[in-house]
Amino acid sequence: MNAANPTPTLRRNLAAKFDTACVLFDLDGTLVDTAPDLGYAANQVRIEVGLDPLPLEDYRTSASGGARGLLKVALDIDPDSHGYGALKDRFLVHYRDHLAHDSRLFPGVPELLRSLDNASIRWGIVTNKVSALTLPLVSALKLHERSACIVSGDSTPNPKPAPDPLLLACKQIGIAACSCLYIGDDERDIVAGRAASMATIAAEWGYLGVNADVNSWGADAIIASPAEIVELIKLRRAA
Repeated sequence: MNAANPTPTLRRNLAAKFDTACVLFDLDGTLVDTAPDLGYAANQVRIEVGLDPLPLEDYRTSASGGARGLLKVALDIDPDSHGYGALKDRFLVHYRDHLAHDSRLFPGVPELLRSLDNASIRWGIVTNKVSALTLPLVSALKLHERSACIVSGDSTPNPKPAPDPLLLACKQIGIAACSCLYIGDDERDIVAGRAASMATIAAEWGYLGVNADVNSWGADAIIASPAEIVELIKLRRAA
């Protein structure tokens, strides 16, 4: 399969196999481009320790990794490194202060959400971002009133790649997991969706991760733009 251009056959099979009544989205890297604000926060930590800021593009592929991913790029540290906890706290302070300054819906996402609304297909958000960061961001982007659910990384004891957050979303919406489609830009999104018995789509416009092999994730489809979801919806409604 060509990752950037899934075959029409794959699209038809996906539409026919899954009666998609609800679409669930990952947040960072799928619905919203949060990399600029995350990178800003990481650079503020670099400045505090006497280092020059990095180009924001340096952070993009690691943006789905949260503080761990951003600090790895910024300072080449991980949770086992000395002083990691204090640096993570500083990162979060800067990020909260800059949470929705430059974060925007990805191109094509507003049109996709309108298409879902017009087709009476409910949609929701399932992210590993903690609720203290998720809710203000979703509110600032005016998605909170339209979304059928907002499940954060601390909404269940086990975040993705466990299926628990996705199953909680289904419970909140009142819909069977097998009727849902989950879209994400990280392998753990696909693992969680499959474990929850959902159809899964890898969002190739997202952050993906360093040296990611999207074809190995086991997603039901790989799409290059949000507009391809609209095509799937049209196919499903026409079937």
